[in-house]
Amino acid sequence: MAAAAAVPLNIPVLELHDVYAGYGPFRAVFNVTFSIPPGNVLAMLGSNGAGKTTIARVASGLIKPSAGMVMIDGTDVTGWRPYRYARLGVIHATEGRSVFASLTVEENLSLTFRRSRGRAGVAAGLDEAYTMFPRLKERHRQLAGTLSGGEQRMLSLARVLVERPRLLIADELSLGLAPLIVDEVYATLATIREAGTTLLIIEQHVSHALGIADEVVVLAKGEVAYSGPASEVGDLHVRLLGGEEA
Repeated sequence: MAAAAAVPLNIPVLELHDVYAGYGPFRAVFNVTFSIPPGNVLAMLGSNGAGKTTIARVASGLIKPSAGMVMIDGTDVTGWRPYRYARLGVIHATEGRSVFASLTVEENLSLTFRRSRGRAGVAAGLDEAYTMFPRLKERHRQLAGTLSGGEQRMLSLARVLVERPRLLIADELSLGLAPLIVDEVYATLATIREAGTTLLIIEQHVSHALGIADEVVVLAKGEVAYSGPASEVGDLHVRLLGGEEA
């Protein structure tokens, strides 16, 4: 297979231009525009029902916008099927825990790595996963369905993070997790960011999101209420999200 052409550094990994999207006749987001440069982290914040998950689905091809444009590395991908987004290195870690409950931790990981790397690459993939989340190594023979919620989230993340995606869209990673597990997950996100992965984080856990983000977009009732540097947010979520001041 021929190597992919290098993408100029000044081209955003992800761009949304004037995007409108929804479900059937119901529109969930209106005129949303933002971009993420290579290696950067954008945190998308907002209350329940603000449209965050809809934007995540648009950005990974799961939903076709009713208007507007989606671009990956400068290519217009609006309306492409999700598998074509995946071939460009876009990975969507959806809300919840995507694991095979009746298989062990190691079997879950091995299935993923065998498909993406071939049989010869499984051992290296397992080593990377266990380095990323040492807790998984401790439980490698345990059935995934018997893991705690946080451990299942780690397992589902390890299956995608070891592949070093070009763009990771992470939807509500901290939902329902204990604080220590959230800390571990975000430490791992910081590590893959340093390795070059670009991140779109959909999050209600404001302090963790702001701790890793370069830019912030806040959605309110499906529209962009704020867009700018994370360092300038200040008491933004007091005014727009109703949370406690950081």
